[in-house]
Amino acid sequence: MAAPKKYFHDHFVLLLLSVNTFMTLLAAIFIMFRLAGSHSSSYIVQCRDCSNSGALNKFMSGSVIDLLSFIAFAVVVMVANTVLSLRAYRIHRQLAIAILGLGLLLLTLTIIVSNALLVLR
Repeated sequence: MAAPKKYFHDHFVLLLLSVNTFMTLLAAIFIMFRLAGSHSSSYIVQCRDCSNSGALNKFMSGSVIDLLSFIAFAVVVMVANTVLSLRAYRIHRQLAIAILGLGLLLLTLTIIVSNALLVLR
């Protein structure tokens, strides 16, 4: 029980956990506002570079559920990184911080990719 108590008293870990939570909420709110602003039934959910077949930038369409999966992905990333860093904190503090930092990077990329796909519609 000593590791979770130390984990939640570490100021830098709490800062990273707070930033990860903020980024998850930001991604969810950002995607919901972008989806609420449009009344389309079809969205671009994938962009593939098919340079071998001659077609460049082939866009794959999908529904709202496909874009809502970005919100679910952000939540899963936040929860998984929190659990992994909590378990890794017992081994080494810097490992737990690295896990939380990489989770922050992944959440940032989630926001960037979801924005790029919602702009293309």
